[in-house]
This record gives sequence, C-alpha cells and structure tokens, in this order.
Amino acid sequence: MSHLAWDAREATVGELAERSGVAPSALRFYEREGLITSRRTPGNQRRYSRDTLRRVAFIRTSQRLGIPLATVREVLGLLPDDRTPTREDWARISECWREDLDVRIRTLQRLRDDLTDCIGCGCLSLDRCVLSNPGDELGAHGPGPRRLIEG
Repeated sequence: MSHLAWDAREATVGELAERSGVAPSALRFYEREGLITSRRTPGNQRRYSRDTLRRVAFIRTSQRLGIPLATVREVLGLLPDDRTPTREDWARISECWREDLDVRIRTLQRLRDDLTDCIGCGCLSLDRCVLSNPGDELGAHGPGPRRLIEG
C-alpha cells in the first residue's frame, strides 16, 4: 500500500487512489476523459500533481450530485493550468451550477412532497392524485413527467 507524504508535490496513481478513495481504473478514466492530467516519467509512469486530489474530490462530489461528467469537464477547464487553484478559483467555478442545483433541489422537494401526500393519504385515487395523468392529458405539453418538470 502506498502512502502519500504530506509534503509530496506529486503522487503515483496508487498514492492518489489511496488518498482520494478512488480506484486507479477510475483515475485513468478521469484522465482519458480530460478531467485530470498527469505527466509521464522516463519509465512511462503517471505522476499527478498534489492539487489533483482536490480535482478528484470535486469530480466525485459532482457525480454524487448528478452533474454529468461533460459539465464537470467544462467547469474544470476554467481552472488555471499554470498554478494550483486557489480558494477563490474553486468558489468561482462552484457558482457555475448554483442555479442548476437550486432547480434540482426544488424539483426533489416537490417530488418528496407529492409522494408524501400520495402515499400518506392512503387513497391512491387516480382521479385526485397530483401525480396521475388520466388520458395522458399532459402529453401535449412535452415528454417526461410534466408536473414534476414544470411544477
């Protein structure tokens, strides 16, 4: 097992994997997808700069929030390549999807409240339930669960 020293400037794929909690195969995938970068040693081994740990943490957190990797790649592209990103850099890029997260939060709250009402009342009435759509009336308004999307 590799251990990343606190003062190390670079990490091997094993050290980065151990410290970040991400499998080496996932790190190689992130690199192929342009989310992180490494340099190659003369022996063709990957070396990641220490600030890659923050990038990996950002990627994992973004994935847990349901943000597509393509969007994560775009936002990470706003970070400087010539220096370690600062707190201000991270704050700036986190603003990129604040509005999207606010919409997701409202949608999830609406779903939670509608499901609680439906399950909580016990009637399971399709003619009164806010989740039902008799005769697919909402199909004329577009695809998907229209009441949840538009609500």
